Amino acid sequence: MRLEKCWFCSSTVYPGHGIQYVRNDAKIFRFCRSKCHKNFKMKRNPRKVKWTKAYRRLHGKDMTQDSTFEFERKRNRPERYDRNLTEDTLKAIKKIDKVRVDREARHHSKRMKPKKAQLQREAARELEQSISMVKAPGALQRDPSLTLPIKVKVSKPETVENRMEE
Repeated sequence: MRLEKCWFCSSTVYPGHGIQYVRNDAKIFRFCRSKCHKNFKMKRNPRKVKWTKAYRRLHGKDMTQDSTFEFERKRNRPERYDRNLTEDTLKAIKKIDKVRVDREARHHSKRMKPKKAQLQREAARELEQSISMVKAPGALQRDPSLTLPIKVKVSKPETVENRMEE
C-alpha cells in the first residue's frame, strides 16, 4: 500500500482518497481533500495558511527533525532481506531477551537482599522479646539452651541531662 503526501497540507493521502491534479507540464499534485485542492487553485501559499504543516514547521510549532519522518521515507521502498542476517538477528533477539530477564532477576534479588535481612532481624527481635509466650519462664531458667543464641543490642536513648554534660 503506497501512502502519498498531500501537496498542500502535507498530510497522508490513503489509496482511494483525495484528488490528483495533473498540470500541462505533466507535474502531478495530490491533495487529501477538496479544501487543499481549492486553496491550491486559489494560488495560496501553504507556508502562509495556518493549518498546514509547512506553516507549523516554518513558525516553530512542529518538530522539523523527527525519526518518524525517516521511517515514512523508508516505508515506500521495497526492502531486500538477507536470510542469514534475519536468522542471526532472531537468534540475537532471543539472547538479548534472556540477558535482560537475568539482569532483571539479579537486580530484584539485589534490591530485596537488605529487606530480607531486616525481616530476619525483626523476627529474631520479636522472638527474643516474647520467648516467654513460646516456652514457660520456669523452663527457660532450668535449661538455658532453649534461649536464642542471637543477642539484640538496643541503644539507650539519650537523656537531656547527658546532652547538657557534653
